Amino acid sequence: MPTITLTQQTTATPEQFVAGLTDFGPGRAELFPNSADADLRVHERGEEFADVTEGSGGIWERLHYDWSDPGRIVLTTVDSNVWGGRSGHTYTFTKQADGTTLVHAEVVREGKNLKGKLLGLSLGLLGKKVLGGALAKTVRAIEARG
Repeated sequence: MPTITLTQQTTATPEQFVAGLTDFGPGRAELFPNSADADLRVHERGEEFADVTEGSGGIWERLHYDWSDPGRIVLTTVDSNVWGGRSGHTYTFTKQADGTTLVHAEVVREGKNLKGKLLGLSLGLLGKKVLGGALAKTVRAIEARG
């Protein structure tokens, strides 16, 4: 079960980053390339949580988003066509003395079937590069919104 940890520095504040992560409106794919607008469904949303299905390219997952802690947002995989077990994402935000924010992302991928296990194996080998590039794009898009 691969766990990929990433760190990215940004000029966006933690609040701006959480706002980007929890914007489930049109154009989400501009912030998150692996979340196609056509595949996005918001099942429920509250002040500090959301239940959302998203994905792209035939891979989807239903995630429970929890942003009740302003310095952290946790996405727990509730259902997926490939991911199961302890799969999910955790983003932690640390304000730096220079005014920037350090974004620490941890992605856990536990395949629940053959396709998921093969994807998990690929992510174990290439995940830091692939997901690191995706996080860098997300950071740039959120900064551009700011």
